[in-house]
Amino acid sequence: MPELTLPRPIGFVLGGGGSLGAMQIGMLRALEEAGVRPDLVTGTSVGSLNGAMLAFDPIDAVDRLRKTWSHMTRPEAFPGGLLSQMRTLRNAKTHLFPNTGLAAIINDNLGPDVRFEDLAVPLGVVATDVDTAEPLLVRSGELLPILLASAAIPGIYPPVASDDHLLYDGGLVANVPMRQALEMGARSLVVLDCAFPGQVHSPPQTFAEVLMYTAMVSMRNQAVLEAPIAAAQVPVVYLPGPAPVRMSPLDFSHTEELTVQAYHAARGYLSELTVDGPGLYGGPGVRAL
Repeated sequence: MPELTLPRPIGFVLGGGGSLGAMQIGMLRALEEAGVRPDLVTGTSVGSLNGAMLAFDPIDAVDRLRKTWSHMTRPEAFPGGLLSQMRTLRNAKTHLFPNTGLAAIINDNLGPDVRFEDLAVPLGVVATDVDTAEPLLVRSGELLPILLASAAIPGIYPPVASDDHLLYDGGLVANVPMRQALEMGARSLVVLDCAFPGQVHSPPQTFAEVLMYTAMVSMRNQAVLEAPIAAAQVPVVYLPGPAPVRMSPLDFSHTEELTVQAYHAARGYLSELTVDGPGLYGGPGVRAL
């Protein structure tokens, strides 16, 4: 594949989307083959987890992410059956699942005490400030609580207290944090959006899936508004998604399929792409045919 040249610093923008985050592995592999590596990374929700692993070690990130996701299961990320969920909801009153499973995944892959300052590439993680209902971009300090906050989908996971803030999932206000990447100094953006409007989900079958579906619908159209604004300033390479897979964002059984299809979609797109200045190259809802 011919190498793609973009103005530096290049910001990789990783959006949220639950188990659909497996697509970002294939997208990252295609970008690596095109010679495109990030100078900085922003992420929201599952995109912040993938983004943290990318920023921790950009050279081996694809292999490490593939190994991590290949073992990912719904009970690991969302522990407890229906009765356990009801007990958690009765006792906590705000959520169905503890975030202990998610914390264990993060600790196993990054270490329990890792800080933003330990990462090889600058990382910005986006969460929602409950008091202001505005995005909070975090770039320093302990990584674990901010990653948990960025993925704290209301009703699914508990909110996370950090400093003087109570935080929920950043996808509520900035699911694809392009503005935040520009704020960090990016002069071109590469967007890895796994919740684009063209993606179709199965009808929700459980209360948890209803909550996740509601969050995804409210999140995904933000990018339609944000992308043209960012593209007026810098080149925005918006990677296409693969053909939709009807599945729940809580279902981790399609990881390999999503990874492979996203790789081929991104690879085909990048092999024919020429960037000649600010503008939107691709866009939300665009997918490979």
